[in-house]
Amino acid sequence: MTPRVDLVALDAATLRALGDGDVGLAQSGAPVPLTPWLTGEESRGLWRLRAAQVAADPPAERWVTRVVWDPDRRLAVGRAGFHGPPDESGMVEVGYATDPAERRRGYARAALRSLLAEGVAAPHVTTVRASVGPWNRVSRDLVLAHGFVEVGEQTDEEDGLELVYERPA
Repeated sequence: MTPRVDLVALDAATLRALGDGDVGLAQSGAPVPLTPWLTGEESRGLWRLRAAQVAADPPAERWVTRVVWDPDRRLAVGRAGFHGPPDESGMVEVGYATDPAERRRGYARAALRSLLAEGVAAPHVTTVRASVGPWNRVSRDLVLAHGFVEVGEQTDEEDGLELVYERPA
């Protein structure tokens, strides 16, 4: 059974605080309680990237990484969002990660489904992309189960080789 999740947006100040490692400021600005994994070193680089992105393009705030919130458990269980607004061709790329303590419970599936529904509802989105490390079989199987097909590969500066999957919105 797939759990119910909400994707909770963070404002620019909270993204910046998370990127700076200022846990107190991040907690005070977040609309939901943040876990040590979300405020910790493993997530910090992503928050730093998204904070800079939103500072340069404030409307991107509604597209970028959010907190995956389980409303039934009242618990932040991961992060998910798009890498940014749709590009000129209408493509958005999804990204998601589940807190290691909460993995194998369906949260990534729930987050991906939520992102896909959002992409379908957005008038300018035509294609949804996911980039997955070839070693990450769980994520690969998840995107394949949701209609993505492999269209190529790319090398990411942080993650190395990634397989690129796409599906129509």
